[in-house]
This record gives sequence, structure tokens and C-alpha cells, in this order.
Amino acid sequence: MASANTPWSEEDFSCSICLDVFSSPVTAPCGHNFCRTCITKFWDEQVKYKCPVCNKIFDTKPDPQVNTLLSKLAAQLRTTVRVKEQPCVEPAEVPCDFCTGTQLKAVKSCLECFMSFCQTHLEPHQRVARLQKHRLVEPMDRLEDRMCKKHDRLLELFCQTEQVCVCQFCTEGDHKSHPVVPLKEEYEVKTAELGKIEAEVPQMIQERKQKIKEIKDTVELSNKVADRETVIGGQVFTALIGCVVKLQDEFNQTVQEKLKSTEKQAEDLIKELEQEIEDLTNRCSEVKQLSHTKDHLHFLQTFRSLKDPPLTRDRTTVEVRPPSYVGTLRRSLHQLNIEMKKLRDDAVLTRVQQYEVDATLDPDTAHPCLILSEDGKQVHDGGVWKVLPDNCKRFTQYIHVLTRHSLSSGRFYFEVQVKDKTGWWVGVARESIDRKVGSTWTPETGYWILHYYKDRLVFYDDPAACLPLRAELQKVGVFVDYDEGLVSFYDVEARVHIYSATGCTFSEPLYPFLCPGRHDYEGNNSAPLIISPVNQTD
Repeated sequence: MASANTPWSEEDFSCSICLDVFSSPVTAPCGHNFCRTCITKFWDEQVKYKCPVCNKIFDTKPDPQVNTLLSKLAAQLRTTVRVKEQPCVEPAEVPCDFCTGTQLKAVKSCLECFMSFCQTHLEPHQRVARLQKHRLVEPMDRLEDRMCKKHDRLLELFCQTEQVCVCQFCTEGDHKSHPVVPLKEEYEVKTAELGKIEAEVPQMIQERKQKIKEIKDTVELSNKVADRETVIGGQVFTALIGCVVKLQDEFNQTVQEKLKSTEKQAEDLIKELEQEIEDLTNRCSEVKQLSHTKDHLHFLQTFRSLKDPPLTRDRTTVEVRPPSYVGTLRRSLHQLNIEMKKLRDDAVLTRVQQYEVDATLDPDTAHPCLILSEDGKQVHDGGVWKVLPDNCKRFTQYIHVLTRHSLSSGRFYFEVQVKDKTGWWVGVARESIDRKVGSTWTPETGYWILHYYKDRLVFYDDPAACLPLRAELQKVGVFVDYDEGLVSFYDVEARVHIYSATGCTFSEPLYPFLCPGRHDYEGNNSAPLIISPVNQTD
């Protein structure tokens, strides 16, 4: 047994291949001992099977037997003799490819062997003349991936054209005309780019988190809108069912009244005919009785009263006609259409009122004759031209005014009180309208306007659309869907639709537009136009 006072040294129990203490030692036919793993790997890489120590050649691959005694001595030596002090490999370091027990840190990598060696296993490269010609470099992990597959040379350069790593021989062949730089130089460039990407990634993550929040908010809003629409739809259909039931009852009542009238007519006529039959029957009896009398005087006196015909009418043309219901159902359906339109207009108005904006008049756009309230909600004609700073936004030809609020996408709604006025203009206008000279106020020139004057309601277009007036307008609602190209007007008090301009093309901001109209010397039309808050209980 090896001990501190025996002549045996650590070398006596070391494998001549890995130079480490035997691990699972086996004995070759020639008597030399090796680690099982080392001799097996050695023979797998040889064309001829020979002993690494005595170079004896074997005809077939030997099957070395386990050396039990040597295994025990080597195991004991491992516990009593310390292996040469070398640093063990750390997680970020390159391990020795030859260490079979505890892996030690590699000190060099061989570009010929494609392996890395610790200080102990590097010894053959420092001693054997043939191995001394191998090119040793600083330790590299996964060495085979660092070699050019075509030229079997280290990849030391970077081709900027094809963005691949190349060896020196590649620059003389396929990459001859391509710009190449050392790996370190390209590494510094790419590291800088990576730093930029690293800085951008958190921002991109934040943007996506924000987008997720926006999507979730949209879904939540969609749920609220769906709930609101369900309620509104339920109210509309409930009211519609009520209208149908009411009109059905009225229709049935009308049919029954017509039937009762016909029955009454028939009953009265039957009574008249039955009375006439009774009278005629009595006359017939009197005639028959008189025909048998022999009293000349009585006969002549009675015949005088019988010869006159009875007081009856000609009944040949008398008839009772069944009642006609041709127009009854048509009138009921017409009334149902009217009620459905009211319900539809009311539901649509309720929906668009959800898009109310806080519109405030902009004094910088107001004509010098206009007077605006302090809160910017009212405007009327003052009749006097005020001296005001001129600017490109101000109207100077007509007494118009715009609001501060504009719309470039989405939807908005506002209401204007027009009570007690004989003339006014209300609508929207695009930002680029001409504010200094007169022009036609049509969509082509940038205006979508409803005009009222002396019981005449018109939407300015080419040609103008003359609209019916059901009753005196008190308040006008204006709704704009920018993306859909829609401008709609509503009678808020009656809750009915007045007019819609569809298929509009908007390419710039739109502003609510008001014109209170001039007042005369008697003060007519002096009432203001008032931007009023939406009251959905109207």
C-alpha cells in the first residue's frame, strides 16, 4: 500500500495518457496500465492499435481487464496524496478537456487539437517536439465553433458585407473584395449597437404595456357602451311594442265600430220592412173581406179607402253593404311608421348626446359687431362696429364666430338655443375658410350650416335643401362624426332628426359655427344664440 514512507511515488499511480491518478485503471496485453476512458479514447483515434508507452502493436483492439489491486491503491492514494495544486474551473471559465475527475481550469487551447488543457495536461505540448509545433492560444470555449469549416483556421476577422466571421484565408477567396475588420473592432461596434437596443427595449416594453392598457380600457369602455346601448335598445323596443299594442287596439276598435254601425243599419231596415209586411198583410185581409160583401153602399164606401196604395217605399234597391276596411290597416301602419321614426330619432339623439363637448366661443374670431358673454356661451348682434385688433382668424365681412374647440377625428356634439329669434345660422366650418370676403356657405367652401329665416329652414348646399318646419324650433343639436364624414342636425325639444349631410370629406380641423343674424330697428332678432349644456331628460 502506498504511504508516506514507501518508495512508490504519485507518478507510479498516474496514467501515462492523462498524467492524473488512475481512474478505473485497466491493464493492456503488454502489461502497462491506463485509465479505462483514456486508453479507450486513444485507441478510438488510432488506425493501428498500439500501446502508448511501449508502442507494441496489437492485431485487434484489445479488451483490457480491470486491475483490481491498482484500483484500490489509486483510490487510497487519492485520499492520502494531494493532487498538484491547480485552480478548479469556475462557471465562467474554460475547463480542461482532458480532466476526467475534478475538472481544472484550462490555461491554453490548441488550434490543432481543438482542445483546451490545464497546466498538467498541457505538458506534452511543451515536451513533445511534434506537439510543440501546435498553435496555442488563450483558453477558448467551444473551440470547434471558432474554426473556419472551410480552411480549418481560427475565425479572427468579420466580413462587413455578408455580416459573418471569417478566417485569414477567406479574405483571399470568397471575401476578397469585401471590407473586413478584426473581431474586436466589430465587437465594439456591435456592443455600442447592443447598448442602444438595450436602452430601447425598456421603452418598447413600456409602449406595449401602455398599448395593453389602452386595449383593456377600450374593452372596458366597449362593455359600458354595450350596456348603455342595451338599455337604450330595451327602452326603444318596449316603447315600440307599446305603440304596436296601442295601434292594434285602435285598429280593432275601428273594425268593431264599423261592424256595429253596419249591424245597426241592418236592424233598422229589417224593422221597417217587417212593419210594411204587417201593413200589407192587413190590407190584403181587408181586400179579401170586401170582395165578398153584397152591400153595395158599404162596398163603395170602403173601396174608396182601399184603392189608394199604402205608404211604402220602393225596396228593390234597398241593400246593406259590408263595411270596408281597405284604408283602416294602411292608416294604422302609416301611424306606426310615424311612431317608429319618433322612437328612432329619440334613440339616435340620446346616443349622439353622449359626445357633448364644452364648446366656448372664441373672441379672436368674432366679427367686430358681435357681443359675446363673459363665459363665451352667448352671442348677439350689437349693431355697432367695435375697434378691435385685426387678425387672420377674425371674420370681417359677416357677423360670424367660431368656437375655441375643434375636431380632427372622432365625434362631437353641441346644442344651441335659438328661441325667440327670426333668423340664425348654426353648424360647423373648416379651419381654412375665408374670413375676410364674402362667399357661398356650402360644403364645397367649407361650411355645413343650417339656416332659419321667417319660418323657412334651409341647409346650404348646391342646390340648397329646403326642410319642413313641424313647429317653432327652440334648440338645435349639431353632431359631427369626423371619420364617417357625417354632419347631423336635430330638433332637441321635439327630439326629431332635421337633416344629415353624409359622405362629407374632412381633411382639416372643424369648428362649431354660429351666426346670430342682424336685428332690425324695432329690436326683432336681438335675442342671443346660446350654447347650452345637454339635458338628456328633455
